[in-house]
Amino acid sequence: MPSEYIANESRSGLEVAVRGEFPPHPDDRVRIARTTNLFTRLMASILSTENETERRQLFVSLETALEIADALARQDMEMVSRLVQEFLSKHGLTPEQLEQMLREFGVPPANPPHDDDPPALT
Repeated sequence: MPSEYIANESRSGLEVAVRGEFPPHPDDRVRIARTTNLFTRLMASILSTENETERRQLFVSLETALEIADALARQDMEMVSRLVQEFLSKHGLTPEQLEQMLREFGVPPANPPHDDDPPALT
């Protein structure tokens, strides 16, 4: 038997319905509801953005985020990497700037240096 969850955003009147075969576990159903509510709220926020250029960029960013989430769900890490690089490039962030940001957050490099690699210049 198909299930349905409908989320409403009161300020805008936007309504999003999700229909399909839902997993029976209550935690899964809670996640469906939370995700649908979040998506509805986000869409309402984007739609209420008055600046057309900004609104379009918000849509593109949301689309990219959803494409990345889909690739992650499919465990297609090559696609995830490509989408993230394209997104960062569109926003003017170079790979070097990204590496610097990650270092500042304490994230170890993706390809740690080997013992025989020359020391990095700082």
